[in-house]
Amino acid sequence: MKLLHFADAHIDMANYGRHDPQTGLPLRVLDFLKSLDTIIETAIHERVDLVIFAGDAYKDRTPAPTFQREWGRRIMRLSQARIPTLLLVGNHDISPSIGRAHALHEFDTLDVPNIYVISKPGLLTADELGLPAQVIGLPWVSRSGLMAALETESAEPLTGTSVYSEIESRLTALVEEYLQKADPALPLILTAHASVQGATYGAERMVMLGADLVLPGSLVKDPRLDYVGLGHIHKPQDLNKGGHPPVIYPGSIERVDFGEANDDKFFIVAEVQKGKTDVQWRKLDGVRPFIEAWARLESSDGHKSAEDVTGQLKAALPKPGKMKDAIVKLTVDYPRDYEKLIDEAELRQHTAGTFEFHLVKRPQMEARIRLPHDENIASLTPLELLDLYWKANHIEAAEAEVLNALAAQVVEDGIQVDK
Repeated sequence: MKLLHFADAHIDMANYGRHDPQTGLPLRVLDFLKSLDTIIETAIHERVDLVIFAGDAYKDRTPAPTFQREWGRRIMRLSQARIPTLLLVGNHDISPSIGRAHALHEFDTLDVPNIYVISKPGLLTADELGLPAQVIGLPWVSRSGLMAALETESAEPLTGTSVYSEIESRLTALVEEYLQKADPALPLILTAHASVQGATYGAERMVMLGADLVLPGSLVKDPRLDYVGLGHIHKPQDLNKGGHPPVIYPGSIERVDFGEANDDKFFIVAEVQKGKTDVQWRKLDGVRPFIEAWARLESSDGHKSAEDVTGQLKAALPKPGKMKDAIVKLTVDYPRDYEKLIDEAELRQHTAGTFEFHLVKRPQMEARIRLPHDENIASLTPLELLDLYWKANHIEAAEAEVLNALAAQVVEDGIQVDK
C-alpha cells in the first residue's frame, strides 16, 4: 500500500511580508500553499492509496474564512480523486473549551466523501477505509477536557503532572487494546499528534501552545506496527531509524521562524507492507530561505570601534545575491552611544532585494565599576569619582589625564572664587 504522510501545514502563518495584490493573500501564506499544492499534486499524480495529515492545518484555532477556503479547496481535490484522506486534529486545530468545534469540523459535519476526520482516539478498520490496511489515530488530547473528566472520577485533586501521567497511561492502554483488536494479517499504521520521548525539537516553540504531553518511545516503536506517522514537532526525523516500524515526524511544510532556518522541509511517501516498510523522504523545493546574522560593534582587543559602523554591519550580512527573496534578520550588539552611527536607511537599501529585512538593535549598558569592600562613594573626592567615570566609559588614558587636569583646574578655580 502506498501512503503519503505530511503534517503541520500552518497555512495561515503570515508573520512576515506583504500581501499579494492579485489574490489579496499574504505572500507568506502563498508560500505555505505552494508547498501544500506540491503535496496534493504528488498524491494525485502518483495515485497513492492513502493520505495522512497528522494535524495542525492552521496556526490558529479560529482561522479566517479565507484560509479555510484555501485549505478546503486542496482537500476537496483529494476527495474528488477518491483518495482516502485522514485529517488528524492537532493542538492548533482544537479549542480548549469543551464542546467547541475544532478547525476541521466542516469535513466531518458535511460528511465529505473519502475524508475522515480523527478528533478522538480510534481504530479505523480495513472495511471502514476500503483498503487492505488499518489505522490507529491519536489526535491531540485536550488537557482541559480530560482533566474535567478525570476530576469527576477521582477523589483526589489532580495536578498538572498527575493529569499528564493519567493521559499517558490511558492512551497506552487504548493503543494496546487497538493492537489486540487489529487484524494481524494486515498492515497496521499509527498516526498521532503529540510529542514522543526522544524526539528533537526545533525552535518553533513560539507556534506551539501550552505544555506537551510526551508519549513513551516504547508505545510508538511496537513491532506490531508497520508505520508511525507523527505531527506536532517541526524538525524532520525518524525516531526509529533503521528499525521497524519507521517512526517519522516529517516536520512542517514551510519554515515557520528563524529557529527552522537550517531545516529542509519534507513530506513522506511510503510503501507499507506487513513487517516491511520502505520510506521515501520527498524534499519540498522552493521553500523560502531564512537567514540570521549577528554583529558586535567591538574590536578584537575589547575596545569599541566607531569607524564605519554601517560598513561593519553590511559586512556581517551575506552578499546581496544570496539574500535575494530571503527573510533576513541582523541582530546588533553595540554600545549605547553608537546609536546615531547606525545608518538604518543605508542598511535597508543594501538589503532591498530581500523578502523582508529585520534589524534587531541591542544597545549595551556599560558595566559598573565596583568599589573595593573597604571603600564607599562618600569616601571618594569628586576628582576620584570622575576618574572612575572615565574608566567606566573606556576613555583612553592619555585623554583621561588631560580631562582630569582640566577638572582639577576647574575645582581649584571654584575654591579660589569661594574664598
